[in-house]
Amino acid sequence: MKCTPLTISDGYSRYLLRCQGLDGETGSEIVQPLFEATMREYGVPVAMHSDNGTPFASVGLGGLTQLAVWWLRLGIRLERSRPACPQDNGRHERMHRTLKAATTKPPLGTLKAQQRAFDGFREEYNHERPHEALGGKTPGEIYAPSLRDFPERLPKCPEYPSGWETRSVRDGGQMSWKGQNIMVTKVLGGQQVGLEPIEDGIWKVHFAAQELGKFDERRGQLQPLSSPKRRPKPQG
Repeated sequence: MKCTPLTISDGYSRYLLRCQGLDGETGSEIVQPLFEATMREYGVPVAMHSDNGTPFASVGLGGLTQLAVWWLRLGIRLERSRPACPQDNGRHERMHRTLKAATTKPPLGTLKAQQRAFDGFREEYNHERPHEALGGKTPGEIYAPSLRDFPERLPKCPEYPSGWETRSVRDGGQMSWKGQNIMVTKVLGGQQVGLEPIEDGIWKVHFAAQELGKFDERRGQLQPLSSPKRRPKPQG
C-alpha cells in the first residue's frame, strides 16, 4: 500500500487543517475537492504557499496547474518555495517530519488504519502539543478561521484594470492577437487573461493576480517569467 498524506496548515498558528491519506493519486482532480471541503469549513485564505511539485505547480507558463488556476479564481495569491529549497516552507516541513515519526514508523497495513493514525496526530498536534514558537500555546489556542467564505459561484472572468487589453484563451491554449494565434497555456482554456501595456508593443500578461510573462507583439512571442514572482508570506 502506498499512502501519500495531503496536509493543509495555517502558516501563522501552525494549525493543521487537514491530514488526508491518499492512495498515491495526487492530481488536481483528486485534491481539489479536499481543498474545497477545507475552505468551506475554515474559510478561503489570502495566500497559499506550496512547493513546486504536482499538483501545485508545473513547468508551464506561470507554473500554472488546474489547481493553481482554481486558487487564483478564488482570489488566492500563489506563493511557491524556490526549487530544491524546502527551508522556504520550514514550518510545514518540520510538521511533516513530526507526522512521519509519529504515524509511519512502522506504517500501518491499510489506508483506513493509517487515516485513523493521521486523525489522532492532528488532534494531538492542534490541541495537546504546545509549541515553543507560540509561547507554549497550542495551535488551537492561536488559530482563527478566515473571514472569507467559500463562494457558491466563482466569478466567470477576473477583473482587470482599465487600460489593459483582455483576451479569451481557447481550449487549445491560444489567444488571438491581431490575426495571430499566440500560445498561452492549455490550463487557462476558457479563461480570460489581461495584458498590461509596459512599452510600445510589449505587454505583461496576467491571469487574475498572477503575472505570467511578457508578450512581444512584433515578434508574436510570449516569454515566460524566469522564476515565479514571490511575495512576503502573510501573518494571518
